[in-house]
Amino acid sequence: MPFLAPMQKNAADDRQLPESCLPFWEHLAATTAQADPFCCSPAWQLTFRETFTADKRLFFLAAPAGIALFTEFRAGPDRIFLAPPENGWLFGTPVLGPDGEEVLAACLAAFDAAYAPAFPHVILSGIRPGGAFAAMLLRRFGDAFAFFRHGVSVQCAASLAGGLDGYLSRRSANHRAKLRKAARKAAGCGVTFTRCLPGSAEEADALYARMLAVEARSWKGIGHCGMAESPAREFYAALVRRLARAGTLRIIMARQHDEDIGFIFGGLCGMIYRGQQFSYAATARRLSLGNLLQLETLKWLCEEGIQRYDMGPVTGPRMEYKQHWTEENHEIQTWIMVKRP
Repeated sequence: MPFLAPMQKNAADDRQLPESCLPFWEHLAATTAQADPFCCSPAWQLTFRETFTADKRLFFLAAPAGIALFTEFRAGPDRIFLAPPENGWLFGTPVLGPDGEEVLAACLAAFDAAYAPAFPHVILSGIRPGGAFAAMLLRRFGDAFAFFRHGVSVQCAASLAGGLDGYLSRRSANHRAKLRKAARKAAGCGVTFTRCLPGSAEEADALYARMLAVEARSWKGIGHCGMAESPAREFYAALVRRLARAGTLRIIMARQHDEDIGFIFGGLCGMIYRGQQFSYAATARRLSLGNLLQLETLKWLCEEGIQRYDMGPVTGPRMEYKQHWTEENHEIQTWIMVKRP
Protein backbone atom coordinates (compact mmCIF):
# COMPACT_ATOMS: atom_id res chain seq x y z
CA MET A 1 0.00 0.00 0.00
CA PRO A 2 1.74 3.21 -1.09
CA PHE A 3 1.50 6.43 0.85
CA LEU A 4 -1.86 7.83 -0.25
CA ALA A 5 -1.94 11.46 0.70
CA PRO A 6 -0.38 14.06 2.95
CA MET A 7 -2.48 15.58 5.70
CA GLN A 8 -5.34 17.32 4.00
CA LYS A 9 -8.61 19.09 4.68
CA ASN A 10 -11.23 17.32 2.61
CA ALA A 11 -14.57 18.49 1.31
CA ALA A 12 -17.80 18.00 3.24
CA ASP A 13 -18.26 14.44 1.94
CA ASP A 14 -16.02 11.41 1.53
CA ARG A 15 -15.75 11.52 -2.27
CA GLN A 16 -12.26 13.04 -2.09
CA LEU A 17 -10.95 10.07 -0.13
CA PRO A 18 -8.85 7.99 -2.56
CA GLU A 19 -10.87 5.03 -3.83
CA SER A 20 -8.09 2.64 -2.89
CA CYS A 21 -8.32 3.90 0.69
CA LEU A 22 -11.74 2.39 1.45
CA PRO A 23 -10.89 -1.33 1.06
CA PHE A 24 -7.58 -0.68 2.84
CA TRP A 25 -9.43 1.00 5.69
CA GLU A 26 -11.93 -1.89 5.81
CA HIS A 27 -9.07 -4.40 5.90
CA LEU A 28 -7.40 -2.66 8.84
CA ALA A 29 -10.69 -2.49 10.74
CA ALA A 30 -11.25 -6.22 10.25
CA THR A 31 -7.74 -7.48 10.99
CA THR A 32 -6.31 -5.41 13.85
CA ALA A 33 -8.09 -7.02 16.84
CA GLN A 34 -10.56 -4.20 17.40
CA ALA A 35 -13.28 -4.58 20.04
CA ASP A 36 -15.88 -3.50 17.47
CA PRO A 37 -14.37 -3.91 13.97
CA PHE A 38 -17.52 -2.91 12.07
CA CYS A 39 -17.70 0.40 13.90
CA CYS A 40 -14.07 1.09 12.97
CA SER A 41 -14.90 0.58 9.29
CA PRO A 42 -15.78 3.18 6.64
CA ALA A 43 -19.38 1.93 6.48
CA TRP A 44 -20.08 3.03 10.06
CA GLN A 45 -17.75 6.00 10.29
CA LEU A 46 -18.66 7.61 6.96
CA THR A 47 -22.39 6.98 7.36
CA PHE A 48 -22.29 8.90 10.63
CA ARG A 49 -20.38 11.68 8.92
CA GLU A 50 -22.85 11.76 6.02
CA THR A 51 -25.79 12.01 8.43
CA PHE A 52 -24.52 14.22 11.23
CA THR A 53 -21.29 16.09 10.42
CA ALA A 54 -21.11 16.58 6.65
CA ASP A 55 -20.40 20.28 7.19
CA LYS A 56 -17.31 19.63 9.34
CA ARG A 57 -13.75 19.46 8.03
CA LEU A 58 -12.28 15.98 7.70
CA PHE A 59 -8.58 15.30 8.18
CA PHE A 60 -7.18 12.17 6.57
CA LEU A 61 -3.76 10.53 6.52
CA ALA A 62 -2.73 7.10 5.30
CA ALA A 63 0.60 5.27 5.33
CA PRO A 64 1.69 1.83 4.05
CA ALA A 65 0.13 0.08 7.08
CA GLY A 66 -1.90 2.68 8.92
CA ILE A 67 -4.65 5.24 8.62
CA ALA A 68 -6.10 8.08 10.68
CA LEU A 69 -9.21 10.22 10.22
CA PHE A 70 -10.44 13.10 12.36
CA THR A 71 -13.35 15.52 12.20
CA GLU A 72 -12.99 19.09 13.44
CA PHE A 73 -15.37 20.64 15.98
CA ARG A 74 -15.16 24.18 17.27
CA ALA A 75 -16.61 25.01 20.67
CA GLY A 76 -15.11 28.50 20.51
CA PRO A 77 -12.23 30.41 18.90
CA ASP A 78 -9.66 28.62 21.07
CA ARG A 79 -11.61 25.46 21.90
CA ILE A 80 -11.12 23.03 19.06
CA PHE A 81 -11.69 19.27 19.19
CA LEU A 82 -10.53 16.68 16.68
CA ALA A 83 -12.69 13.57 17.03
CA PRO A 84 -13.35 10.33 15.15
CA PRO A 85 -15.77 10.72 12.22
CA GLU A 86 -18.30 8.76 14.34
CA ASN A 87 -18.31 10.79 17.52
CA GLY A 88 -21.77 9.97 18.92
CA TRP A 89 -21.50 6.45 20.30
CA LEU A 90 -17.68 6.42 20.04
CA PHE A 91 -17.52 2.68 19.30
CA GLY A 92 -14.68 2.75 16.75
CA THR A 93 -11.16 4.13 16.71
CA PRO A 94 -9.89 6.79 14.27
CA VAL A 95 -6.34 5.37 14.15
CA LEU A 96 -5.77 1.90 12.73
CA GLY A 97 -2.94 -0.37 11.65
CA PRO A 98 0.62 -1.37 12.54
CA ASP A 99 1.77 2.08 11.40
CA GLY A 100 -0.82 3.76 13.62
CA GLU A 101 1.83 5.17 15.93
CA GLU A 102 3.65 6.96 13.12
CA VAL A 103 0.43 8.07 11.43
CA LEU A 104 -0.81 9.60 14.68
CA ALA A 105 2.55 11.29 15.24
CA ALA A 106 2.33 12.81 11.75
CA CYS A 107 -1.22 13.97 12.47
CA LEU A 108 -0.21 15.63 15.71
CA ALA A 109 2.68 17.41 14.00
CA ALA A 110 0.31 18.67 11.29
CA PHE A 111 -2.20 19.82 13.92
CA ASP A 112 0.59 21.64 15.77
CA ALA A 113 1.46 23.57 12.63
CA ALA A 114 -2.14 24.21 11.56
CA TYR A 115 -3.60 25.31 14.89
CA ALA A 116 -0.67 26.98 16.68
CA PRO A 117 -0.67 28.34 19.27
CA ALA A 118 -4.02 26.78 20.38
CA PHE A 119 -3.42 23.06 19.98
CA PRO A 120 -6.76 21.18 19.74
CA HIS A 121 -7.98 18.50 22.09
CA VAL A 122 -7.73 15.12 20.33
CA ILE A 123 -10.41 12.52 21.06
CA LEU A 124 -9.46 8.86 20.61
CA SER A 125 -12.19 6.25 21.00
CA GLY A 126 -12.36 2.47 20.77
CA ILE A 127 -9.31 2.03 23.01
CA ARG A 128 -8.93 -1.34 24.70
CA PRO A 129 -7.48 -0.68 28.17
CA GLY A 130 -4.32 -2.66 28.67
CA GLY A 131 -4.01 -3.18 24.92
CA ALA A 132 -1.07 -2.38 22.67
CA PHE A 133 -2.58 0.87 21.36
CA ALA A 134 -3.23 2.22 24.86
CA ALA A 135 0.31 1.32 25.96
CA MET A 136 1.77 2.97 22.85
CA LEU A 137 -0.11 6.20 23.48
CA LEU A 138 1.28 6.52 26.98
CA ARG A 139 4.79 5.48 26.00
CA ARG A 140 5.16 7.57 22.83
CA PHE A 141 3.08 10.63 23.67
CA GLY A 142 2.85 10.69 27.48
CA ASP A 143 5.61 13.28 27.90
CA ALA A 144 3.98 15.80 25.58
CA PHE A 145 0.31 15.04 26.28
CA ALA A 146 -1.92 14.39 29.26
CA PHE A 147 -4.61 11.74 28.78
CA PHE A 148 -8.08 11.94 30.33
CA ARG A 149 -10.66 9.17 30.22
CA HIS A 150 -13.83 10.54 28.66
CA GLY A 151 -16.05 7.45 28.54
CA VAL A 152 -16.31 3.67 28.89
CA SER A 153 -18.41 1.07 27.10
CA VAL A 154 -18.54 -2.73 27.15
CA GLN A 155 -19.11 -4.45 23.82
CA CYS A 156 -20.30 -8.05 23.67
CA ALA A 157 -19.69 -10.79 21.11
CA ALA A 158 -20.16 -14.49 20.47
CA SER A 159 -17.82 -16.91 18.78
CA LEU A 160 -19.32 -18.87 15.90
CA ALA A 161 -16.61 -21.55 16.07
CA GLY A 162 -18.07 -24.96 15.33
CA GLY A 163 -20.97 -23.53 13.36
CA LEU A 164 -24.51 -23.39 14.72
CA ASP A 165 -24.14 -26.64 16.68
CA GLY A 166 -20.96 -25.33 18.27
CA TYR A 167 -22.58 -22.02 19.10
CA LEU A 168 -25.66 -23.65 20.65
CA SER A 169 -23.48 -26.03 22.67
CA ARG A 170 -22.14 -22.96 24.49
CA ARG A 171 -25.64 -21.81 25.49
CA SER A 172 -27.55 -23.16 28.48
CA ALA A 173 -29.83 -26.17 28.10
CA ASN A 174 -32.75 -23.98 29.20
CA HIS A 175 -32.00 -21.43 26.48
CA ARG A 176 -31.80 -24.11 23.80
CA ALA A 177 -35.08 -25.66 24.96
CA LYS A 178 -36.84 -22.29 24.83
CA LEU A 179 -35.60 -21.71 21.29
CA ARG A 180 -36.86 -25.11 20.11
CA LYS A 181 -40.26 -24.54 21.70
CA ALA A 182 -40.54 -21.01 20.26
CA ALA A 183 -39.56 -22.22 16.77
CA ARG A 184 -42.27 -24.92 16.83
CA LYS A 185 -44.89 -22.47 18.04
CA ALA A 186 -44.01 -19.84 15.41
CA ALA A 187 -44.02 -22.41 12.60
CA GLY A 188 -47.43 -23.63 13.77
CA CYS A 189 -48.69 -20.05 13.61
CA GLY A 190 -47.55 -19.65 10.00
CA VAL A 191 -44.45 -17.53 10.67
CA THR A 192 -41.76 -17.65 7.98
CA PHE A 193 -38.35 -16.03 7.73
CA THR A 194 -36.89 -14.63 4.50
CA ARG A 195 -33.23 -13.76 3.96
CA CYS A 196 -32.79 -10.56 1.95
CA LEU A 197 -29.72 -9.42 0.01
CA PRO A 198 -30.68 -6.20 -1.80
CA GLY A 199 -28.49 -5.62 -4.82
CA SER A 200 -29.26 -1.96 -5.47
CA ALA A 201 -30.05 1.26 -3.65
CA GLU A 202 -33.67 1.00 -4.81
CA GLU A 203 -34.04 -2.52 -3.38
CA ALA A 204 -32.36 -1.41 -0.16
CA ASP A 205 -34.72 1.56 0.17
CA ALA A 206 -37.75 -0.68 -0.43
CA LEU A 207 -36.64 -3.10 2.27
CA TYR A 208 -35.92 -0.26 4.65
CA ALA A 209 -39.45 1.07 4.10
CA ARG A 210 -40.79 -2.35 5.06
CA MET A 211 -38.63 -2.36 8.20
CA LEU A 212 -39.87 1.08 9.19
CA ALA A 213 -43.47 -0.08 8.77
CA VAL A 214 -42.76 -2.91 11.23
CA GLU A 215 -40.92 -0.54 13.56
CA ALA A 216 -43.94 1.78 13.65
CA ARG A 217 -46.01 -1.10 15.06
CA SER A 218 -43.40 -2.16 17.62
CA TRP A 219 -43.10 -0.97 21.22
CA LYS A 220 -40.30 1.34 20.08
CA GLY A 221 -42.41 2.84 17.32
CA ILE A 222 -45.42 3.23 19.58
CA GLY A 223 -43.19 4.92 22.15
CA HIS A 224 -41.46 7.06 19.48
CA CYS A 225 -38.03 5.90 20.61
CA GLY A 226 -36.84 3.68 17.76
CA MET A 227 -35.12 3.98 14.42
CA ALA A 228 -38.23 5.45 12.80
CA GLU A 229 -37.47 8.72 14.58
CA SER A 230 -35.05 11.33 13.26
CA PRO A 231 -32.07 11.38 13.12
CA ALA A 232 -31.87 7.58 13.58
CA ARG A 233 -34.21 7.16 10.61
CA GLU A 234 -31.83 8.96 8.26
CA PHE A 235 -28.72 7.34 9.72
CA TYR A 236 -29.94 3.77 9.29
CA ALA A 237 -31.36 4.53 5.84
CA ALA A 238 -27.90 5.66 4.72
CA LEU A 239 -26.23 2.70 6.43
CA VAL A 240 -28.56 0.16 4.79
CA ARG A 241 -27.92 1.76 1.39
CA ARG A 242 -24.14 1.81 1.85
CA LEU A 243 -24.00 -1.81 3.04
CA ALA A 244 -26.20 -2.95 0.17
CA ARG A 245 -23.81 -1.36 -2.33
CA ALA A 246 -20.90 -3.19 -0.70
CA GLY A 247 -22.72 -6.54 -0.58
CA THR A 248 -22.22 -6.77 3.19
CA LEU A 249 -25.82 -6.13 4.31
CA ARG A 250 -27.77 -8.98 5.89
CA ILE A 251 -31.54 -8.59 6.47
CA ILE A 252 -34.11 -11.14 7.59
CA MET A 253 -37.83 -10.39 7.43
CA ALA A 254 -40.38 -12.33 9.50
CA ARG A 255 -43.82 -12.72 7.91
CA GLN A 256 -47.17 -14.15 8.97
CA HIS A 257 -50.17 -14.52 6.67
CA ASP A 258 -48.42 -12.44 3.96
CA GLU A 259 -47.73 -9.61 6.41
CA ASP A 260 -44.35 -8.34 7.67
CA ILE A 261 -44.25 -8.73 11.44
CA GLY A 262 -40.53 -8.51 12.23
CA PHE A 263 -37.02 -7.81 10.94
CA ILE A 264 -33.37 -7.97 11.91
CA PHE A 265 -30.36 -6.53 10.13
CA GLY A 266 -26.65 -5.92 10.40
CA GLY A 267 -23.47 -5.84 8.36
CA LEU A 268 -20.18 -7.63 7.82
CA CYS A 269 -16.66 -6.39 8.37
CA GLY A 270 -14.42 -9.11 7.06
CA MET A 271 -15.47 -12.33 8.77
CA ILE A 272 -17.18 -10.55 11.65
CA TYR A 273 -20.88 -9.64 11.70
CA ARG A 274 -22.19 -6.67 13.66
CA GLY A 275 -25.88 -6.62 14.52
CA GLN A 276 -27.63 -3.29 14.19
CA GLN A 277 -31.37 -3.31 14.80
CA PHE A 278 -34.25 -5.73 15.15
CA SER A 279 -37.91 -5.18 15.85
CA TYR A 280 -41.30 -6.86 15.66
CA ALA A 281 -44.95 -5.83 15.79
CA ALA A 282 -46.33 -5.50 19.30
CA THR A 283 -49.20 -7.78 18.31
CA ALA A 284 -46.66 -10.60 17.75
CA ARG A 285 -44.94 -10.28 21.11
CA ARG A 286 -46.02 -13.78 22.25
CA LEU A 287 -44.24 -15.44 19.33
CA SER A 288 -40.70 -14.88 20.73
CA LEU A 289 -39.75 -13.18 17.47
CA GLY A 290 -36.77 -11.41 19.00
CA ASN A 291 -35.15 -14.73 19.88
CA LEU A 292 -36.15 -16.40 16.63
CA LEU A 293 -34.80 -13.55 14.50
CA GLN A 294 -31.48 -13.88 16.33
CA LEU A 295 -31.51 -17.64 15.75
CA GLU A 296 -32.24 -17.24 12.03
CA THR A 297 -29.38 -14.76 11.76
CA LEU A 298 -27.02 -17.21 13.46
CA LYS A 299 -28.04 -19.97 11.04
CA TRP A 300 -27.26 -17.71 8.07
CA LEU A 301 -23.94 -16.52 9.44
CA CYS A 302 -22.77 -20.02 10.30
CA GLU A 303 -23.66 -21.23 6.80
CA GLU A 304 -21.46 -18.43 5.45
CA GLY A 305 -18.57 -19.34 7.73
CA ILE A 306 -18.63 -16.05 9.65
CA GLN A 307 -16.36 -16.23 12.70
CA ARG A 308 -17.94 -13.87 15.23
CA TYR A 309 -21.25 -12.19 15.98
CA ASP A 310 -20.86 -8.75 17.58
CA MET A 311 -23.94 -7.38 19.35
CA GLY A 312 -22.66 -3.97 20.45
CA PRO A 313 -22.95 -2.55 23.97
CA VAL A 314 -24.08 -4.92 26.69
CA THR A 315 -24.56 -2.19 29.30
CA GLY A 316 -27.50 0.17 29.38
CA PRO A 317 -31.32 -0.01 29.36
CA ARG A 318 -32.83 -3.13 27.74
CA MET A 319 -29.42 -4.60 26.89
CA GLU A 320 -29.47 -7.49 29.37
CA TYR A 321 -30.96 -9.90 26.80
CA LYS A 322 -27.59 -9.97 25.01
CA GLN A 323 -26.04 -11.91 27.88
CA HIS A 324 -27.94 -15.02 26.72
CA TRP A 325 -26.47 -14.75 23.23
CA THR A 326 -22.84 -13.82 23.86
CA GLU A 327 -19.88 -14.93 25.95
CA GLU A 328 -17.21 -12.32 25.19
CA ASN A 329 -17.07 -8.83 26.71
CA HIS A 330 -14.65 -6.20 25.40
CA GLU A 331 -14.26 -2.95 27.31
CA ILE A 332 -13.50 0.13 25.25
CA GLN A 333 -12.59 3.59 26.47
CA THR A 334 -12.51 7.06 24.99
CA TRP A 335 -9.50 9.22 25.85
CA ILE A 336 -8.87 12.91 25.34
CA MET A 337 -5.31 13.99 24.54
CA VAL A 338 -4.46 17.44 25.90
CA LYS A 339 -1.11 19.00 25.06
CA ARG A 340 0.96 19.78 28.14
CA PRO A 341 2.01 23.41 28.66
